[in-house]
Amino acid sequence: MSPTYPFSAIVGQDSLKTALLLCAVNPAIGGVLIRGDKGVAKSTAARGLVELLPAIATVQGCHFNCPPGEPAAACDHCRDLKAKAVEKPVPFVNLPLGATEDRVLGSLDFERALKEGRRTFQPGLLAAAHRGLLYIDEVNLLGDHLVDVLLDVAAMGVNTVQREGLAISHPARITLIGTMNPEEGELRPQLLDRFGLMVDVAAPKEPAVRAEVVRRRIAFEGDATVFRDGWETAQAELRRRLIAAQACCRM
Repeated sequence: MSPTYPFSAIVGQDSLKTALLLCAVNPAIGGVLIRGDKGVAKSTAARGLVELLPAIATVQGCHFNCPPGEPAAACDHCRDLKAKAVEKPVPFVNLPLGATEDRVLGSLDFERALKEGRRTFQPGLLAAAHRGLLYIDEVNLLGDHLVDVLLDVAAMGVNTVQREGLAISHPARITLIGTMNPEEGELRPQLLDRFGLMVDVAAPKEPAVRAEVVRRRIAFEGDATVFRDGWETAQAELRRRLIAAQACCRM
């Protein structure tokens, strides 16, 4: 896996970083839509946010990210008394534009159906993104069939699937992060309403700022480990403040 560019090392783009941090502090805000041209750190900021978030407690091998002791109705795995509680990073799931509805929602596991002769649910991307972030690059180009799915899930926090005789529901509490280039088309109003925040970003115009962006990027690509080590103190401080803000929000 490629190393992640540190969130703290992003030059400028204060509105973008603030919006992402607000959604991390309180997911009930409803996610964020980031609009702007290519090369303005939209994807970099979204991916970098995950490293700041505290790990979640779940069950080893669970496909639904169930909290220990709170198995989803569709999750047989977490009902096993031998299931082991673990901590893992907050899920960050990328939803490809070409994804099928079955890939997103989940579907019948045909392989197990053929081998074992019984209907079994194969969780999709929404199950993987539960309790985490669902990232959609170029969200304005997403097919209408997937937009409708996301509207339902974002509103209810539950994914309901009816496929080949299966009727399954599982939690899908997700924070939507979408990016788009307005020049490539607008977003459907129904989906636009599901984002709690919207940020317009643009490339910096000041020569000194642009030069610093290039310098940092060259340094990161030259030796990502050394670059990341140099920003670990800033990352740790921002992580501490984020966790404290989350605690205040829960009071």
